[in-house]
Amino acid sequence: MTQPSSELLEHLSRNSTPYLDPLARVDWEALSLESFWLPEEAVSLHGIPEFDALPLERRQALSQYEFINFIEGALWLESLFMERISRSMVHLGGDLSRATYRLHELREEAGHSLMFLELMRRSRLPMPRTRFRRFNLANLLGRHAPYESPAFWIAVLIGEEVPDRMNRLIRKHRDDICPTIYDMITVHVIDEARHIAHARETLGGLVDQLSPLQRALFRPVMNAVFRQFVHAFYYPRPRIYELAGLSDGRRWARLARQNTQRTAFVDRCVESALRVLEDHGLKLNWR
Repeated sequence: MTQPSSELLEHLSRNSTPYLDPLARVDWEALSLESFWLPEEAVSLHGIPEFDALPLERRQALSQYEFINFIEGALWLESLFMERISRSMVHLGGDLSRATYRLHELREEAGHSLMFLELMRRSRLPMPRTRFRRFNLANLLGRHAPYESPAFWIAVLIGEEVPDRMNRLIRKHRDDICPTIYDMITVHVIDEARHIAHARETLGGLVDQLSPLQRALFRPVMNAVFRQFVHAFYYPRPRIYELAGLSDGRRWARLARQNTQRTAFVDRCVESALRVLEDHGLKLNWR
């Protein structure tokens, strides 16, 4: 495996120090159910007349449940990353740079998960059942693909890049969303910038060594994972709409899938990940 340089790892580790507990960086007292948790343009129904006709409280509730769906996906991803980082530590030998960086990343991922769980606890909202832990192919890759394999690091890059674009868009709407949510997103974006830099460097060293045949064999598997992941993150299940007080969740989920503004929004969120992968000869799509 072509490893990221010691210089990069040491730079990333220095920027993770001193560690600041995410739970102490969020204004929990500002949490409110009478506010948007996602800006309206990030809600799956934004742009259709039926959404505009909803009362303010229903639109706010939907933004809250869609944000919870979003962080449920983040919790699933971080549980996979933490499991694999922990398992990888026994194989590092005396490589102090790699060991140090991985422990920083493990600590940061654990902090993010605690932050998301604290939001769920404080909100007291009913938690929807999510589809993330039932991703057979993605879970198989995440838990069992060799840590040094291109397949694992392609999955890592997808899992970090795609939600990060959503987070960055949310941060542009500071005045439109709950301050607590803004704080959480800010913490997440700052830490994930380091994780993405590491994932890009690692992936580049691996994928560039693949033959054209190996790339062709990877493509359909990774494309299936990519599509499944994007649809789960950006197209909520019918139950999400029902929890937000919208009857006939299947109808609302269908309207979201048919919403051309949502399609354009998702295109913007996945553009960065697709571009990085295409630069390495892996052309994927989510539609």
